Amino acid sequence: MKRGISFEIPNEYGRFLWEVLTPFEITKFIWLSGGEESYLVEDDELGKPLFADEVNWIEGLSLKELLEDNRYYLIFVDLKAYSKEKNPSVIETYRDFLNSDCELVLLVVDSVYVTIYCKDNEKLERFYDNAKIKRFENLQYITDKNDTRIKLSNW
Repeated sequence: MKRGISFEIPNEYGRFLWEVLTPFEITKFIWLSGGEESYLVEDDELGKPLFADEVNWIEGLSLKELLEDNRYYLIFVDLKAYSKEKNPSVIETYRDFLNSDCELVLLVVDSVYVTIYCKDNEKLERFYDNAKIKRFENLQYITDKNDTRIKLSNW
């Protein structure tokens, strides 16, 4: 069974979270960001943190505007999407993810390694096709057989 996808993005300034999340309706969700280190790019240099707090709930429209309207440099990212009318909960493992109202987990590690877990197979296929179109490298499905991740977080 397909759990998600993994791939590599360029290690440079850009709008890569926006490019990665393009197939997903960001504004329909509330997002939990936590434990990441990423920065806005100001005058071609690293500026303020991309996400204000270590753990933070972000409305979908605010996240969309942040990711679409700015350049940034990603080091670590941990984003989880929850439907607005559902009960958000903190998840740590894939089993927690399956048993939660969380719809999507997006992790970036060491600036280039992206992992996406998505419950909806149709959306997962759109993420895969989008990553292929964007020519992100080492694109592969994460399955029950090849998933080595123990925790669905960066820390």
